[in-house]
Amino acid sequence: AAAQTQAASTLGPAQAQAETAGIAAAGATVAGVAAADGKPQPIRVARVPEFVKEEIREQVRAELKDDVVKEVKAQAKAEKWGIPAALPDWVGRIHPYMDNRLRFQGEYYPAGNAPAFDWPQINKDGGVSQALAKGQAYLNTRTDRNRFRERIRVGFDADITDSLKAGFRLATSNQYNPVSNNQTLGNYGQSYQVAIDRGFLQYDFKDKTGNDWFTLWGGRIPNPWMSTDVVFDPDLSFEGFAGTFRLNLNRDDPVVQAYHVANPVGRFGINQGPQHPDSVFATLGVFPIQDINFSGADKWLFGGQLGADWLMHNESRLKVAASYYHYQNISARRNAQDSQLYDWTAPAFMQKGNSLVAINDAQNQTACNTGALGAQNVCLVGLASGFQVFNATAFFDYADFAPTHVLLTGDFAKNFGFNQNAIKRQFGDDIKPKTNAWQVRLDLGRTEMRRLHDWSLYFAYRYLERDAVLDAFTDSVFHQGGTDAKGWVVGAQYGLARNTWLNLRWFSADSIDGPPLSIDTLGLDLNAWF
Repeated sequence: AAAQTQAASTLGPAQAQAETAGIAAAGATVAGVAAADGKPQPIRVARVPEFVKEEIREQVRAELKDDVVKEVKAQAKAEKWGIPAALPDWVGRIHPYMDNRLRFQGEYYPAGNAPAFDWPQINKDGGVSQALAKGQAYLNTRTDRNRFRERIRVGFDADITDSLKAGFRLATSNQYNPVSNNQTLGNYGQSYQVAIDRGFLQYDFKDKTGNDWFTLWGGRIPNPWMSTDVVFDPDLSFEGFAGTFRLNLNRDDPVVQAYHVANPVGRFGINQGPQHPDSVFATLGVFPIQDINFSGADKWLFGGQLGADWLMHNESRLKVAASYYHYQNISARRNAQDSQLYDWTAPAFMQKGNSLVAINDAQNQTACNTGALGAQNVCLVGLASGFQVFNATAFFDYADFAPTHVLLTGDFAKNFGFNQNAIKRQFGDDIKPKTNAWQVRLDLGRTEMRRLHDWSLYFAYRYLERDAVLDAFTDSVFHQGGTDAKGWVVGAQYGLARNTWLNLRWFSADSIDGPPLSIDTLGLDLNAWF
């Protein structure tokens, strides 16, 4: 009792009550000592030593401090104390983001390279002769170049409801290249071009436990497929509609995070798709590629993907996916004499590598040009092959050395849309099928570049035949874009500060069966994400 009175006079009411309870509990423990006959024998404590009381005070203060701080922080977060509480509700539902990339890019060409036509420029100029007259008919295949480039992207995600989200992003762009947001420095100080790179609505269906079963997108959306840069360049956005449906196979696991696309601070060139361990998923998409005036034959991409994600042990995971991409009305059609009926079949954008045929030439269009017979008489070219691409992708992420991860990637693509007889019948060209592509890749290190000293290394070998995939959408850096290329990639990433890192890459690529064309590319990127 004396100890309790002393505690009340020394501490505040709350602390005194807690300390008194502690002393009482101590007394109860002592009083619970049993005698030899089994009956409890009370022990009277006449006086609690000062050092015991001080120990009790310190212990109570520490416990109260931790509990009070936790409660205050939780209440402040829930009630949004401070400046956010004075702002409109919609401000808290908008999540801005931005990234900036500065790049040094070196392009190195050996002297043995053969000349190569710049077919996109030839189509734009109206024929080989016209492009020759302007000095624009050939690609650079022999002169080394060093360039500085920059990419800036600013966007936000807005939570409209718990399930509905809107996304928007602006990016530097040359507006004519869907697989690159890079702006080359050195334009006499002219302002950069900026374009709307993303603009979409996203709906996530969640049940009462918070498990999201499917996601739907519409508009200009991120890449919805589990894929690598063999098929789709990392900068490529998709225009149209897509949906991913998921089935969780392990109900005992906690609800996992919603669907995520390529991680901006993660492994470069890899989109790992849905992040749902122990699940199977299916993605369907329909995307208009080119709207054709006065024609019902618009160009489309229809895609489907089935995949599975296994959490094998600890954080190690195996992910596999099989995809099918059907491009409709993508191949060229031959014009009749002096007709321009099928000019629309020429691709609005291409890189290089795919087999090409003449839509118009001097034999079927008198006013084509005045060049000599042969290639110079070609006015307009298009894709010889159709594209119905099967793609199989597998990731094995070994995490027993976490936070260091070992990621093995395998990718294979096969184009079933190539029809050798149809090409020969319509255009007279006997083009051999070259329709396979594959890549193996090894990544070692951190999965994300978020902190100082984060690091990763990667090595890949790629073999990409000329008509395996659509050259317009594949990686724009390897072999300076396009198909008909084989070679290797080695790279390293290193964290300089929070969300700031270097990415160093070396590409060495050679043509497979076309004219000799070897291109080595050095890329050094300084990235910042916030």
